[in-house]
Amino acid sequence: MTPLGPYASFIVTSYALVAAVIAVLIGWVMVDYRRQKARLHDLEASGVTRRSGRSAAKIS
Repeated sequence: MTPLGPYASFIVTSYALVAAVIAVLIGWVMVDYRRQKARLHDLEASGVTRRSGRSAAKIS
């Protein structure tokens, strides 16, 4: 008998699936971050500016 008992395969499979889901989510966040950063760069290159990028003197 294994140290995890008769449910060892269920426990190991569950942990493996959770690890795979977390890895996919981390990958998705990384890809989305790069896409959003590239989109922001494209917008700034086309002349669109961020509100947080304005100086206090320009706001009236």
